[in-house]
Amino acid sequence: MITEIPIRALEPTTRMKVTVTFMRMTRPLKRPAHNLPLGWRLEQIEPTLAYYRGLQDRVGRDYCWWMRQASSDADLTAFLESKTAEIGLLMQGDTPRGFYELDLSDKKQINLAYFGLFPDTIGQGVGRAFLESVVARAWSFGPSELLVNTCTADHPRALSFYKDVGFTPVRAVDEVWDVPQRLGLVIPERFRI
Repeated sequence: MITEIPIRALEPTTRMKVTVTFMRMTRPLKRPAHNLPLGWRLEQIEPTLAYYRGLQDRVGRDYCWWMRQASSDADLTAFLESKTAEIGLLMQGDTPRGFYELDLSDKKQINLAYFGLFPDTIGQGVGRAFLESVVARAWSFGPSELLVNTCTADHPRALSFYKDVGFTPVRAVDEVWDVPQRLGLVIPERFRI
């Protein structure tokens, strides 16, 4: 079965097909999270709309992150003001190097909605410590499980990365997305339909 994610009617879009893998973790890490390097830390923020859009673009542009970017300013502002998510940065000193978003709307089932490093930070050896730190942060809220999903448009190592940290695949679903062309995302040919 293929799920179609609709977008506003009459807006020019590019169709793409991805496989989304839904994953969960039912218990905290068995050992403490790897330490972030000296001078690196997580920092929770309450971003402005423009800053939040910038985070989404900086991390997600290469991976076709479009859903939040396609949202109206009013809808995204309402989301940010709802305080149903914790948004945080991976900081190296005063420099942001990545961001994460925990969906806290259901404290028993926390979703790692967004997670990623900025392109210039990939390959510096901090990804695992960053993810494990975010996972430990999520477990500090006392949920019964953590959820995450990844898709075939994400970084090629994303699925194995989440598995290595302790997430287990639950199901995979083929989805067809109508990505608004106004976002200027480059849809790789292998995903176009």
